[in-house]
Amino acid sequence: MKWSFYFVVLILLASCTIEKSSASGDSTDDRSGINISPDHPQYWEYNGEPVLLLGGSDEDNLFQLPGLEAHLDLLASVGGNYVRNTMSSRDTGNVWAFGLDAETEKYNLNRWNEEYWKRFERFLELTSEREIFVQIEVWATFDFYRENWDVNPFNPVNNVSYTAYRTKLPEKVDTHPTLCENPFFWSIPSHQNNMTLLTYQQRFVDKLLSYSLHFDHVLYCIDNETSVTSDWGKFWSEYIRKKGLEKGKQLHVTEMWDPWDLNHISHRESFDHPETYSFVEISQNNHQRGENQWNNGLFQIERLRKAGNLRPVNNVKTYGAYGGRHGGGTQNGVESFIRSTLFGAAAVRFHRPPSGLGLSDTARAVINSLRMATDRMDFFNAVPYNDLLSERQENEAYCRAIPGEEVLVYFPDAGEVVLDLQTSVGLTTISKLEILTGEWTDVEIPVKNSKVKLVSDGKHMVYLVTKQ
Repeated sequence: MKWSFYFVVLILLASCTIEKSSASGDSTDDRSGINISPDHPQYWEYNGEPVLLLGGSDEDNLFQLPGLEAHLDLLASVGGNYVRNTMSSRDTGNVWAFGLDAETEKYNLNRWNEEYWKRFERFLELTSEREIFVQIEVWATFDFYRENWDVNPFNPVNNVSYTAYRTKLPEKVDTHPTLCENPFFWSIPSHQNNMTLLTYQQRFVDKLLSYSLHFDHVLYCIDNETSVTSDWGKFWSEYIRKKGLEKGKQLHVTEMWDPWDLNHISHRESFDHPETYSFVEISQNNHQRGENQWNNGLFQIERLRKAGNLRPVNNVKTYGAYGGRHGGGTQNGVESFIRSTLFGAAAVRFHRPPSGLGLSDTARAVINSLRMATDRMDFFNAVPYNDLLSERQENEAYCRAIPGEEVLVYFPDAGEVVLDLQTSVGLTTISKLEILTGEWTDVEIPVKNSKVKLVSDGKHMVYLVTKQ
C-alpha cells in the first residue's frame, strides 16, 4: 500500500509538470533555427550561437523582385543577413495571391495564383541557403487603402467569392490607413465577428504558413504601421504562434505601430506583452534624429530590462536617403543605422529607396564595415558606454565597450573626444576604420593616465581599442 501511494503521487506530479509545460507553450527544447539568445536576451541566436542581423534591400515585398537571387548574393557578399518581406502586391509587375475566374475575370478567393506562392517559396529557399533572416509582414496595410484597395482581390467588387453586403466591406476607401476606415481589419471575433471575411483571411495565413513553417530563419510581423486596435494583432499573433506549436516550432511574432513617438501608449501593447509578442519592432524610432534617436533607443531597451521583459528589438526600416521624403538625407540614414547597432538593436536594415538607402553602394559599405568591426570584438558582451568619453559634444561620438578590455567609438562626422581606457595594465592596440571605404589602419596614439585622444577628420569613422 505504501509503495502504491507513492507511485500515484509521482504519476500526479508528472501529469502536472506536463500540463504546466504545455500551458506555457514550451513544447520543445530544440534550439535549432532562429531564437532568442538565452545568454544575451536582447539578441537573436541561430542554431545556438548569437547573431547580429544587418541588412538592406531595394524592395519591401522582396519575394516579388526580379533578379532576386543576384540581389541576395549582393547582400550576402558584404556580410548582410537580414531582409524585410511584406506580402504586398501593389507595385508594377507584382502578382496577387489569388487566381482569376475565367468567366468574370474577377478574382476567386478559393483559387490560388500559383505564381505568387512559387515566388514566395523560392524567396524562402534562397534566403535560407544564404542564412539571410526574413521578417515577414503578414498584412501589408497600405494594400488595403486608397488606389491599392481599388485593385485588391479582397475588395468585394474585384472577386466572385463574396459581396459587399455580406462582408460590409466598402468598394472605395479614399482615406489614409491612420483613420482605420477599412473594416477589413475589424473582422475578428472580438470586433465585428465577420465570419465570411475571416474565413478567407485565415485561408491566406494558413497558405503562407504552409510554406514558411518548413524554414527556420523566419520572423513574423502582423502589420505595417498599424493604427487599429490591439485585439487584431493579438488575434493573429496567437494564431500564428499556436499553428507553429502544432508543428513543434516556436515562432517569433511582433507588431509595428504607426506613431513615431515610441512613448505613445500604442507601443506598450508590444513592449508590455511578451506573452503575445516575443520581440519588439521600433523602426519608427528612426524618424528621430541625432542623439535623440540614440537616447530613445537606449531608453526603450532599459525599459524592457527594468520590467523583466528584455527581448530582441528590431529596426526593419532605417530611413534617410538623398531625396527621400523622410528627410535627413544619406548622412542621417548612415548615422541611424550605426547608432541602432551600437545602442543594442538586435536587427537593423536600410529601408527601400527613396525613403532609405536600400542596398546601394553606401548601404553595402556600411553593412560590410559594421560586420567587420563587430566581428573583431566581443560585441554581445559589450554595452553602450558614452560615459567613457569626455570633451564630447552632442552627436559627436558614440561608444560601446567592455570597460578595461575593449572599446568601439563611432564618429558620425569630424570630431575629437577623450577616451578613458579605465586600465593601465597591458599594451593597447588602436585600429581605425573608415566606414565608407572599409579600410582599416593601425594607429599609434599616446596613452596618458589611461586616457587617449581620438580624432576624426571626416565622416563615419570607427576606432577599435583593445587590450593585448
